[in-house]
Amino acid sequence: MADYVYGPGRTHLFVPGPVNIPDPVIRAMSRNNEDYRSPAIPALTKTLLEDVKQIFKTTTGTPFMFPTTGTGAWESALTNTLSPGDRIVSFSLGQFSLLVDGVSSICALDFRMDEWGVDVALTGSQKALSLPTGLGIVCASPKALEASKTAKSVRVFFDWKDYLKFYKMGTYWPYTPSIQLLYGLRAGLDLIFEEGLENVIKRHARLGAATRLAVEAWGLKNCTQKEENFSDTVTAVVVPPYIDSAEIVKHAWKRYNLSLGLGLNKVAGKVFRIGHLGNLNELQLLGCLSGVEMVLKDIGYPVKLGSGVAAAAAYLSNSTPLIPSRI
Repeated sequence: MADYVYGPGRTHLFVPGPVNIPDPVIRAMSRNNEDYRSPAIPALTKTLLEDVKQIFKTTTGTPFMFPTTGTGAWESALTNTLSPGDRIVSFSLGQFSLLVDGVSSICALDFRMDEWGVDVALTGSQKALSLPTGLGIVCASPKALEASKTAKSVRVFFDWKDYLKFYKMGTYWPYTPSIQLLYGLRAGLDLIFEEGLENVIKRHARLGAATRLAVEAWGLKNCTQKEENFSDTVTAVVVPPYIDSAEIVKHAWKRYNLSLGLGLNKVAGKVFRIGHLGNLNELQLLGCLSGVEMVLKDIGYPVKLGSGVAAAAAYLSNSTPLIPSRI
């Protein structure tokens, strides 16, 4: 099995999550277990909760960090604010949207919880935070906390009440957290704040625009046609009817150690997805686009090698600023 999955060099991970983990985060997580009841972990947790509020752009919200995925964070958001029989209005854009889903946007796109009057927002560690999967982060407004007092949905592990009790006690954790992920989150947030959250958002905008220009140069189309709905974290590329997009994803992994996203549900077999979020830079993206071109040529699509890379590189060379920490 090891021989089957091994590929020389680094895996080029360009799915819409999980994403590449930066080396400082990997180093921060390379540690033994600790007693989460000791003074060290509550002190660490206190700073994390304070800093997590910054990525949601809230001063009034209360964050909760659950040892779970983004799906678990959604269960927490729903069960703490709703009761059986409640009717809700849901606006869906993409595959996983239900209420305010920030799983693929928090720390990548502009999001302003307080300014926009958002009651509950959430994200997952494996997306723009660039951590392993395993932390579901929920941020609740005062209105949402008040609603949780009367919500009748059954909940135990995801109950905000238990966490709020331990917040007041100063120990923070009603259940065992992942110590390694907490240290990883500390390192990940430090990287985001060092670059500057607004610079992170601008970087994602550049990478998204460059990817869309490459797709256009290939003679293909973005699944999302309206500019106001373009995503700066993932681009879904529509393939011609004679091509199964699943074959593109499979071939990319088998021949070039390049991981791309499959089309899901209604667009299965019709699109492949290029993820461009997290701790990612311009040259990494250009490497991915080069790989996509080779895959397209291999499977019989008449792409001109270098066309998409050239379009993206031309845009990036004119729009990429100096690295803030190196000015």
